[in-house]
Amino acid sequence: MTGVLVDACGWAALMDSGLNIDSAMRDVIGAPELMLLDGVLDELVELSSEKKGLLLPLLESRSTMIGNPAGMSHTDDMLLQMSIENGWPVLTIDIRLKERLVMSGCSYIEVVSGRMLRLIGP
Repeated sequence: MTGVLVDACGWAALMDSGLNIDSAMRDVIGAPELMLLDGVLDELVELSSEKKGLLLPLLESRSTMIGNPAGMSHTDDMLLQMSIENGWPVLTIDIRLKERLVMSGCSYIEVVSGRMLRLIGP
């Protein structure tokens, strides 16, 4: 299994796409082991009050929960640090985060045109 860090906007985009997470991820990286930071879950819980269909129980049941790295308060910084340390791609559509990941030699998975996933990076 390959670890995949989940960003809030990446999960929301994946849910909006209607893609089957298992087959879509399998086509890109094989069987994923979703990694969910406490801070990202907090963002998703907040987002779920405005946006329906995020399937948070599914995400929580399928993810390995990770505590927020010490001394960090911004989830993008946390995701970048965890990606650097572990070599895990980040599921995201955030343009700034994607740029930071690439500049740091990391990879990301993005939802493309709402129809498929694409892995970018080393």
